[in-house]
Amino acid sequence: MPDRELVQTLDYILNRCSEASLEAVSEAVARKWKEYNKSGEIQGMPDPQKLAKEISEKINSGIGSTMSGLKETIRQMIVNLIREKAPELSDEQIEELSRAWVSPSQGNEGGKPIPRDVLISMIEQFVSFSQGTMNKSIDNNLRKEVGAWPERYWDAFPAVIRNIITDYLKGRITNSEFYSKIGIALEL
Repeated sequence: MPDRELVQTLDYILNRCSEASLEAVSEAVARKWKEYNKSGEIQGMPDPQKLAKEISEKINSGIGSTMSGLKETIRQMIVNLIREKAPELSDEQIEELSRAWVSPSQGNEGGKPIPRDVLISMIEQFVSFSQGTMNKSIDNNLRKEVGAWPERYWDAFPAVIRNIITDYLKGRITNSEFYSKIGIALEL
């Protein structure tokens, strides 16, 4: 139940107070604030800065949980899409692809996505080198430009690409399966 005097005071200030009276009310309120507590805090009233900080923390934690829920929903949609479009991929490959798309910086040391055409060229060079079919001059040029390029390429590949390359180099998948899986991984 509202305080009757408070309601009357607010009614007076909001509806009937002249400019001169408003100035007097303002001065009285300022003096009363100082009287309550020399530190500027009124007894029994919440500290506005503390209250703002608490509200901000609650909002930020709510946003964080909402974002993680949203990421999981998107990841699950990606998993379903991959299963529909590429049923030949293993569960592990699908899981890695979905994680890579929701958090694309995984497996890429710079954190920036590698352009598709550059990634294709890197994959072809890495496979050619690994199979021993790379021309020595190309290998030497890459080493001059990039340094230990096979290791750097491998570290830059997303995990799903690494798994597909590993399966191919170990003979677990055919040449056509390799290119099919790489194509799918790069398209989605």
